[in-house]
Amino acid sequence: MSFAEDLDYGLFNEYINGFMVSKAMFTACELGVFDLLESEGFLTFDVIAERLGTSSQGMEQLLDICVTLKLLKMEMKREKALYQNTELSTLYLTKTGTKSQYNMLLYMSKTTYSCWNHLTEAIREGKNQYLRTFGIPSDDLFEAIYRSEEELVKFMHGLHEIWSINGRDVITAFDLSPFPLIYDLGGDFFRDPIPKADLYILARILHDWADNKCVQLLTNIHQACKPGCGVLVVETLLAEDKRGPLTSQLYSMNMLVQAEGKERTPTEYRKIFTQAGFQDFQFKKTGKIYDAILARK
Repeated sequence: MSFAEDLDYGLFNEYINGFMVSKAMFTACELGVFDLLESEGFLTFDVIAERLGTSSQGMEQLLDICVTLKLLKMEMKREKALYQNTELSTLYLTKTGTKSQYNMLLYMSKTTYSCWNHLTEAIREGKNQYLRTFGIPSDDLFEAIYRSEEELVKFMHGLHEIWSINGRDVITAFDLSPFPLIYDLGGDFFRDPIPKADLYILARILHDWADNKCVQLLTNIHQACKPGCGVLVVETLLAEDKRGPLTSQLYSMNMLVQAEGKERTPTEYRKIFTQAGFQDFQFKKTGKIYDAILARK
């Protein structure tokens, strides 16, 4: 192979093994590796395996992968490897981390990862894969997502964790001082009446639904609110040519696998807002995963 071919194959190999990297991190979280090391400091693999009830061989391999991924650090002392968390894992992967993503990672591992096993079928059929993955009909989308009390709590905690990282950027993207009464839209918003408010926040809602459902919801809001009211939408925005960012593209594919919608470009959002009667459409890229849109009646 030429040098260029070696580089291409290296990148190709990273793509092939990417799912293994994700699952290794998910598994370390699920087993409690990062929480144990956060509370007890440097430990050997056999002690960690004993405390967490795993095989020694499997745990040693998992810990060494985490070291390579810079999720753990390792020091040799008296010819024994001692493992400890890195700043990254303390921050994001422990239950007590100030920006913990623990619950969202468990949700990704148990729900999203399982659904993506049926990505081929999702693309062929053009619909989500809850029936094939969990045996639950997806006619009522959120009944499938909240298929148990445990799953509901995990998902809600996961959403809260996401906003610990992204919340400030999206909520400060626009001057919201003209809106004294703010309503964070949730519940069964297609059936229940929309309450009166000056500003409605739709965070990670519109991406779940097809265009016609989005127009229906926004129309209901438009009819319920007075002139001058606003809608603040929090979503990840695709580039106008839909060729990035990669995270937005992957999230859009996930909406096919797990929901009924997709991620959209600013122009696509402008169109559905216009159809619902809103105007003065603005959007701001935050530089983080989630961006902000503000439209007024």
